[in-house]
Amino acid sequence: MNRLYRLYQLLQLLRALFFEIIREPGVLFWGIIFPILMSVGLGLAFTKKADITRKVAVIRSSESQQHDTSSVYRFLGERCEKKATGGGNEYKWRYELKDEKLGNSVFLFYPLNWDSAMIMLKRGTVNLILNGKDGKTEYHFDPVNSDAELTYLKLRNLIGSGQVIPSSADAEIMPMTVTGTRYIDFLVPGLITLGVMMSTMWGVSYGLIEKRSKKLLRRLVATPMKKSHFLIAQITVRFVMNFVEAVVLLFFSLIAFKMRIQGSISAMILLFIAGNIAFAGIAIFASSHTSNTEVGNGLINAVVMPMMVLSGIFFSYHNFPDWSIKFIQLLPLTMLTDGIRSIFNEGAGIRAVAIPILVLSSVGIVFFGAGLKIFKWH
Repeated sequence: MNRLYRLYQLLQLLRALFFEIIREPGVLFWGIIFPILMSVGLGLAFTKKADITRKVAVIRSSESQQHDTSSVYRFLGERCEKKATGGGNEYKWRYELKDEKLGNSVFLFYPLNWDSAMIMLKRGTVNLILNGKDGKTEYHFDPVNSDAELTYLKLRNLIGSGQVIPSSADAEIMPMTVTGTRYIDFLVPGLITLGVMMSTMWGVSYGLIEKRSKKLLRRLVATPMKKSHFLIAQITVRFVMNFVEAVVLLFFSLIAFKMRIQGSISAMILLFIAGNIAFAGIAIFASSHTSNTEVGNGLINAVVMPMMVLSGIFFSYHNFPDWSIKFIQLLPLTMLTDGIRSIFNEGAGIRAVAIPILVLSSVGIVFFGAGLKIFKWH
């Protein structure tokens, strides 16, 4: 009899918990539907495609090199499909390497001068630079970048009169080990900006939602404290923590990886502040109304997950379809990351990042104002 009674208690408890979950539609959405949507998006982004596109920069030949006999110019002229137009942002030659077992590789070759090619290499748009010089083909790439090395290995078997293994006399490897061209130079600025977003969203937004769910904010209503002062204090504390975390990571990178900030430090500080303002405003807006931690968890993930995947933190967002790039560049994390990265690796100054600073600051102010307007204590 006691066993049946305990079983009945268990069933009633399960029933109560089930009703508690389905009573909040947001829990079902963020717990079930949203992960499915994310898996679809990530699946489209990372599923292996039949054709893998590899973008390569080719140094434009000068007047004295018009009749250069190096293998790269013969390969481009004789074996590649030529596009009608080709400029700094468009490819001029296309070559498709068919492989039924490993998948097809499509090579797009961009004719650029040396400075433009280096900028595209630092931004991750291309991972290898070809240069025909004195009858030889030079391969410039980061030796620790596995994707660049694979691109080199595939091209090495194509360039050089179509031989499977080209003669060592007509090819020369030029590893790119200078500051700004390594993968670590690409990664660290992204890690700094990712830290700003994650720390602000989870530290401010989730903290407020959790306090509201525990009825702690309700107690503050009776105090003479202004709502705006409370929120600004939350943001200020998080900004100080973000600054300390960024400085620690920066100094570690400068010492351990011998990185160098090539642009304006004052511009980087202003852009860093603007990024904090943007994500602080978004965090306040996201946490302004809900008191359910599970719904809040979903809201925060809805903000941070797409930007973490799309904004070029760990790999270049130019790997996504061309039609999506202009939308990705409008994301706050993309603006912040591109700006910080350009200061680190391209020597950018205040003028180069003025627009991102203004846009990020405006985004933060607008979202903070909206969040303050609809903010509730309980």
